[in-house]
Amino acid sequence: MSGTGVGPVVGEDGVARCPWAGAPGTMRDYHDQEWGRPVSGESAYFERLTLEAFQSGLSWSTILAKRPAFREAFLGFDAERVAAFDVADTERLMADARIVRNRRKIEAALTNAAATVALRSSGGLEALVLEHAPQAPPAPHHTGEQQTTSPESTALSKALKRHGYAFVGPTTMFALMEAVGVFDPHLLGCHRRGEVTQ
Repeated sequence: MSGTGVGPVVGEDGVARCPWAGAPGTMRDYHDQEWGRPVSGESAYFERLTLEAFQSGLSWSTILAKRPAFREAFLGFDAERVAAFDVADTERLMADARIVRNRRKIEAALTNAAATVALRSSGGLEALVLEHAPQAPPAPHHTGEQQTTSPESTALSKALKRHGYAFVGPTTMFALMEAVGVFDPHLLGCHRRGEVTQ
């Protein structure tokens, strides 16, 4: 993919970062401390998958600001406990102004919790996501070269849907793979590029 785009931006602290993390604040902290770093464990993957689905159509900064409330509302993203939620729990979540109150997304989170529990017998959510790591990870120089989907994210989306997951489209799954460090998502020249290996 070619075209024009923005390369790494040097902040007031003299450090080069991906452009969306140029200014001090929550997004920069997330970029520097979390984005693209591998996570481990079912609840960590279920959390990221859930939050990426809730982010659809919204800004990631909105989701980050609400993440503590999401963690509380979804019981630390314990899939087994969330899978046991009933209609009353759905209504409780719909009434919770601290999270994103979207019924389809809330119901998808409950559906995905049950699917995550069921997936344990086939190796689990973490293993399924990692199976779809690209053989040739992207290495963009600027934003014009960045992808929003890939053959691997499309394959992961299809695999998850076969296992009963919802709100797991190829774009959302590409964002998930970036977030949990399935591959290094940082621009070449960003101070975080190449810092973490799987």
